[in-house]
Amino acid sequence: MDMLLIGGLWLNASVWERVASAVEALGHRPVPLTLPGQGDGAVSATLDDQVAAVLAAVDAAPGKSMVVGHSAACTLAWLAADRRPERVATVALIGGFPSTDGQPYADLFEVRDGVMPFPGWSPFEGPDAADLDQEGRRELADAAVPVPVGVARGVVRLTDARRFDVPVVLVCPEFTPEQAQEWINAGDVPELARAKHVDFADIDSGHWPMVTRPVELARILAGAADAP
Repeated sequence: MDMLLIGGLWLNASVWERVASAVEALGHRPVPLTLPGQGDGAVSATLDDQVAAVLAAVDAAPGKSMVVGHSAACTLAWLAADRRPERVATVALIGGFPSTDGQPYADLFEVRDGVMPFPGWSPFEGPDAADLDQEGRRELADAAVPVPVGVARGVVRLTDARRFDVPVVLVCPEFTPEQAQEWINAGDVPELARAKHVDFADIDSGHWPMVTRPVELARILAGAADAP
């Protein structure tokens, strides 16, 4: 199965290199995506541009794909299910949850000169970054691409209720499956509360398991892709 890998804020396709190698060894075809505005130099990119890039990858696959979103890009993966429910076999969400219709995509940090730069490690101290050593932090920060304001403040639009029929695998890194289920039950994640098939996968990592636990993450994703 084609496995489309979408990194969260500030990340380009290179963050998936070790996961991609492991996924390929497990019999699937990894397709890491570099999103418009996050590695291609398009500082005027919008959320619609990023959605279009994901949909182009879905449409280019020979059959149904697994669409994998990390962090904020969980919403991009969910938007793919909304736009192409008949072409998405499974949505895998890593360390994040899909936004609801009408919300801004990721208006989370200060915008300067038309972009939202990586804010440093202070906002991520604690479980998010606990398993990242100094070298890992430096590599991520050095590779971080400022996110265009048109992406960060783009408005999410969900229109097709068939997205709730697409199976979801929620990969839980810095939080537990039990915590995630509590949030869903409490109404904090309304999109997943309406999804008909949600499975949980625990991974002992911080917010960036593609960096700190790539082989384990690949096994989780391949297992979900192989599930009947």
